Amino acid sequence: MSVQAVYSTNKSVKDAVKELANKIDIQNPKLILFFASSNYQPTELSSEFKNTFKSSEVIGCTTAGEIVSGKMLSNSVVAMVFDKATIGDLKVEVIENLRQNPDVDPAFKNFEIHFGESMGEMDYQKYLGLVLIDGLSGSEEKLMEMIGTRSNLNFVGGSAGDDLKFKQTFVFANGKSYTNAAVLVLLKPLADFDIIKTQSFAVMKDKFTATKVDVEKREVIEFNNMPAIEAYSKAVAKTTENASTEFMTYPFGVMVGDEPFVRSPQQVSGKGIKFYCNIVEGTELTLLRSGDIVEETKNVLAKKIAEVKKISGLINFNCILRTLELQNKNQTEAYGKLFEDIPTIGFSTYGEEYIGHINQTAVMVVFK
Repeated sequence: MSVQAVYSTNKSVKDAVKELANKIDIQNPKLILFFASSNYQPTELSSEFKNTFKSSEVIGCTTAGEIVSGKMLSNSVVAMVFDKATIGDLKVEVIENLRQNPDVDPAFKNFEIHFGESMGEMDYQKYLGLVLIDGLSGSEEKLMEMIGTRSNLNFVGGSAGDDLKFKQTFVFANGKSYTNAAVLVLLKPLADFDIIKTQSFAVMKDKFTATKVDVEKREVIEFNNMPAIEAYSKAVAKTTENASTEFMTYPFGVMVGDEPFVRSPQQVSGKGIKFYCNIVEGTELTLLRSGDIVEETKNVLAKKIAEVKKISGLINFNCILRTLELQNKNQTEAYGKLFEDIPTIGFSTYGEEYIGHINQTAVMVVFK
């Protein structure tokens, strides 16, 4: 079994893909997964990848920063190459018109035809779903809910970025580029795999119930029957005018047992707060406080390596808010080095997909 991670910082699409191809040792890869800066021309990039790797399935998306073994990058393209002994089989599907009327049923039907099994009967230990989605569509919750009601399989991934321009993001599948769309890939790996979800927060005592919301705008208007920004300001000991400076340090979590699923505030809207993901009216949230991302991730990786002995490949869907925090603390180099001995690629996302849509989290797929 062989998995390889490569990267290029060449600004030319043709030269970047050529450089990647020259670095790859695997003959006739089964799958190539790539993450690329939005500064590359998307249509040209996707086409060049497919023309270069004609016999491989090729998928990817644009980013807000890239990750490769030992490094956190920007303005680059990173790729992970899987041989046929690692990925036994796979099927790629594209879901278009996310904002208007997304429909996963045709894709799921094609999965069933391809693998000869119903989605409801597939073993989650043998199949793994990957999701790459337009990060500006605002449709992640809708899509993940559709997936969750139709399958017990794990579909994990990230929302595509555009280097913090917030104008247009792209997903790629087999030579084409798409916006307002998602790429779903169902894998049947021959290698064992696992999923890591890690977030670096302490759980505080403050509880908030969303008593008035605008779901379409991802806005909480009231917490605990108070204007949302007033309730938040009181908890973080700030005025309403400067409370937003604490959003990255003190986000919220939906608690599942002792495990927080992070909900990150984005901006103040009047007296309400807009979030990076939906919060349904009546949801109880707990205030969180940021900790040490590097130390937390180091401990999680060490625990996983002790469990599986060796990681042959790792895909890291790492929230852009975590990347910004690492930059603010001058920890990007230290974070990248955590993965220097593991074939790794990843990207800074506009949100992570794992049992729904979450923020300020790293969701990692590990191949043992």
